Amino acid sequence: MRFVLASQSPARLGVLRAAGIEPSVVVSGVDEDAVAAALPEPTPTELVTALAVAKVEAVLDTVAGIHADAVVVGCDSMLSLDGEMLGKPGTPEVARKRWAQLAGRTGDLLTGHAVVRLHSGEPVGRATGSHTTHVRFADPSPEEIDAYIATGEPLNVAGAFTLDGRGGWFVEGIDGDPSSVIGISLPLTRRLLAEVGVSVTDLWS
Repeated sequence: MRFVLASQSPARLGVLRAAGIEPSVVVSGVDEDAVAAALPEPTPTELVTALAVAKVEAVLDTVAGIHADAVVVGCDSMLSLDGEMLGKPGTPEVARKRWAQLAGRTGDLLTGHAVVRLHSGEPVGRATGSHTTHVRFADPSPEEIDAYIATGEPLNVAGAFTLDGRGGWFVEGIDGDPSSVIGISLPLTRRLLAEVGVSVTDLWS
């Protein structure tokens, strides 16, 4: 049985590899804005979970043609601050605005997860869940923020920060699961795999 990651995130791939799994990667290419726009006033948890589900469902046919027996895992992360959901900033200007909001504050990093088990190319089990971790941000100087944005790292990650990269210098601490902040919660994924009848230890490489 193959573990298939429906994500192009190098951070998620790194978490899985460090935890003993060498996944196949099939990128979904889901239009996240379109998925979000189709949801009627979703809660933060509903939003990240729906996006994770969309990513998995988008690759099922492709995966079934490659691996008849597989578990397909998708994730989506966003930072919630003052009731606003903050995804990937995309531009230096938006990233700078985000850090003006984050400095010295605490935000909730939510990661939605979806798992589908395929047997003989057909879905035989589905499970979803989410995890929320409180992230306490430092108050970096304007020069530090400019230098961080100049690296390009915060532009394409939820909330404009990473825990496992240069952004880690500006995180004072977290309350919750570190792997979830990086992009995929190992404890939650293990539980979701069990819900579809798969033991994570059987997937270790």
